[in-house]
Amino acid sequence: MAEQSIGALPVLNDAGEPVGVVTDRDICCGAVAEGKSGETAVSDVMSSDVLTTSAEEEVSSCCDKMEERQVRRAVVTDEAGKCCGMVAQADVAREAQGTETADLVQKVSQPEGRSGCC
Repeated sequence: MAEQSIGALPVLNDAGEPVGVVTDRDICCGAVAEGKSGETAVSDVMSSDVLTTSAEEEVSSCCDKMEERQVRRAVVTDEAGKCCGMVAQADVAREAQGTETADLVQKVSQPEGRSGCC
């Protein structure tokens, strides 16, 4: 992940369906900070409450879901429910116009009962 400057990866089952997301923060806080070995399974540190969106869904709808769930990333699925990519808050920010970007960043970044792990 570090070599490719990737902050998150989808975790898939054998059928290619998303079952979670693992972030660089999950690894740092869920493995490294807790002294777990490099042999720790991704499933032990990933977030299993994954937000999915279809490839055909409108960006505004995806942003609404991200805001509602207070997440910065969604796994994109095809018609068969298989992972075909990810969309991140940063992706939307690059494409959105001024106010839309600021609104999304502010809304998604508002903590709602979340506690930090580190």
